[in-house]
Amino acid sequence: MNDLIKELEDIVGAQHVQTTGDLGRFEEDWRKRAKGKALAVVSPKNTFEVCEIVKACLRTKVSIVPQGGNTSMVVGAIPNDTGTQVLLSLTRMNQVRSIDKDNLTIIVEAGCVLQQVQQVAEREGFLFPLSLGSQGSCTIGGNLSTNAGGTQVVRYGNARELCLGLEVVTASGDVWHGLSGLRKDNTGYDLRNLYIGSEGTLGIITAATLKLYPLPAAKLTAWAAAPNIESAVKLLGLAHKTLGPSLSGFEMMGQFALSLVDKHFPQLNVPLWKNSAYCVLLEASDNESEEHARSQFENLMQTALEDEIITDAVIAESIAQAKALWLIRENITMAQATEGLNIKHDISIPVSRIADFVESTDNLITQKIKGAAIVNFGHLGDGNLHYNVQAPVGVDYKDFLRIHEHDINTLVYDSVKEFGGSISAEHGVGSLKVDTLKDYKDPTALNLMRTIKLALDPTNLMNPGRLINDQYSR
Repeated sequence: MNDLIKELEDIVGAQHVQTTGDLGRFEEDWRKRAKGKALAVVSPKNTFEVCEIVKACLRTKVSIVPQGGNTSMVVGAIPNDTGTQVLLSLTRMNQVRSIDKDNLTIIVEAGCVLQQVQQVAEREGFLFPLSLGSQGSCTIGGNLSTNAGGTQVVRYGNARELCLGLEVVTASGDVWHGLSGLRKDNTGYDLRNLYIGSEGTLGIITAATLKLYPLPAAKLTAWAAAPNIESAVKLLGLAHKTLGPSLSGFEMMGQFALSLVDKHFPQLNVPLWKNSAYCVLLEASDNESEEHARSQFENLMQTALEDEIITDAVIAESIAQAKALWLIRENITMAQATEGLNIKHDISIPVSRIADFVESTDNLITQKIKGAAIVNFGHLGDGNLHYNVQAPVGVDYKDFLRIHEHDINTLVYDSVKEFGGSISAEHGVGSLKVDTLKDYKDPTALNLMRTIKLALDPTNLMNPGRLINDQYSR
């Protein structure tokens, strides 16, 4: 492999090929559930260098693992433990290439951090609405490769809906120049949507054309207490009716999830949680005026209280108060991590069936494991729950995962299937769920996915073992 290492050094410069030293930030996944070993970590600066790297690896039959901010929740962006894979870090490809104000688009490279794109757009008077808890470190390439969701999907859609075009290096080392900002282009297969959500298994996204929106004139945030999920769903329906397209965020958080935030981050002052089974965080963006937005919001909350859909509510009076409420929601994940390892599920269920799913699945889990705690929260507005299971008090978390993770996963995923849902809503499949997918994905869909993989990456060069099982027909 020394010849390959030398060739990679010639392509990107020796200083950008790492084979020794502390590579932990590249080789260990964000959740610290797995750690691999790379043959080399290679950091290209431009698309031409990516092409040359792919061609070199293709000639030597060395597979490539693309990586952005390494925030994958499903072990989808680290090398395996063989020491034979090249990890392609795209973080040096972090330029904003252009902004087209009339076309409401921005072209950015794959290594741009999401928060950077948000800030550049805002400085120019625009909104890029994709918003995630990891936005300070995750990158646009990773967001698109997993079709990231987040807190604004209810209005703006997933990453897929926010992308108009891509630049992609294929498994043969060619470049697909697809950065057109067209909103209509009916000239064949939609290659953009083929690569979005493919988790780096078909090619390497190097740049993207993203949609921009005018900055809203007003943004309001409210926190409401709901006695049960049925009430939260009713509030969602009322919010759609009252606020219309201005409803941009609708998050639901269970009492136990909020108790962890209160325990580990008491300075955040979680409101209304002690006497409420669930709390809801709502956000609305209005292009008319602050007065119009607040009038609509107050009308919504007043109606919900009068109809006994909610028991209490708080409307943020300032940007600082709104940020404080969002910090509570965003710190649930960190509070869980502080508490200890848990069994995570990123699932989607039709909104109309979420209450029945939670009641049924909660009962199954607590019957199976006495004292198990359910950390239930997520994006109710689009049916995406982070439905996590924590060890009973006094039980070692590592032992809990080792003994119960497979059975709990099976129980939850079987229930998801029964209620017409998906076992991965926004995190992707990665390697964590690749062997599970066959039990919950339509067989015809899996065969079509394997056919596409074989056609576009016949040597299995691109991120093998992720999304598509390596045992596809050759």
